[in-house]
Amino acid sequence: MSNAVLPVDPADAGQTVTVERREGPHGEVVLRRRGPHFEIIANGCFLMDTSDGRSERLLVRAALDELGERDRPRLLIGGLGVGFSLVEAAHEPRWGRITVVEREAAILDWHRTGPLSAVSGEALADTRTELVEADLVEYVHEARAAGRHFDALCLDVDNGPDWTVTEDNTGLYSPAGLAACRAALAPGGILAVWSAQPSERFEGCLRNAGFCRVRTDEIPVARGVPDVVHFAARPA
Repeated sequence: MSNAVLPVDPADAGQTVTVERREGPHGEVVLRRRGPHFEIIANGCFLMDTSDGRSERLLVRAALDELGERDRPRLLIGGLGVGFSLVEAAHEPRWGRITVVEREAAILDWHRTGPLSAVSGEALADTRTELVEADLVEYVHEARAAGRHFDALCLDVDNGPDWTVTEDNTGLYSPAGLAACRAALAPGGILAVWSAQPSERFEGCLRNAGFCRVRTDEIPVARGVPDVVHFAARPA
C-alpha cells in the first residue's frame, strides 16, 4: 500500500510548502508538503502525515482480528486524515460496508480531487466505501437513535482522548459519548481509538461505560515515543 512518496521538484527538496490553507466551521485546516510527504495541520496542531502510517493501519487491522470470523463486518472509521485507515480497510476483502465520517470538507476535497488522491484513490473507488461529511460525535449519537449498528468503530479524530484538536471533541470521550459509541456497536463489536500517548484515565472511562476486554497496544514509530491504540469491546 502506498505511503504517497511522490516525486519532488529539486527546488522544493527539504522545504515545507503550504499546498492549501482553508478556514472551516471548526477552524483552520492546512495541507502542507514536506519533501515527498504530505501533512495535515488543524488550528496550528500537527495531526498526521504520510511518512509512516503503521499505527493508523493497525487501528483497522487489529479491530478486524478482534472480530474473529464475523461475516462481512460493518466498519465505521472516524476521521479520514491522510487516508491510511481507509486504505487498510479497503485492502481487506473481509470487511463489508466501510463508512468514513469526516467533518472537514477540505480534507474530503484533498482526497477526492486533490493531492491525497494519490493515497486513497483506489480505496475511494471501492464500492464498499461511503464518505460522510459530518461531525463524528453527532453522527454516533444519530446512529444510536436510529438503531444503526457497526461491528467496529475505529476512531482517529484527535491526538488522543487527553489531547483533543477542538474542545467540542471532548464530548466523544465523555460518558455520554462513549455510551453512544457502545450503543452504535453490534453485540461483541470493537471500539478502537488512536492516541499519541497512553491514558489510564481513558481505560477507566471505557470500563465505566460498560466496555469489556479493554487494553492498550503500543505501536513503535520511526521517531519519538510510540503511538498507542486503545481497544474495547461491547459485551456480546
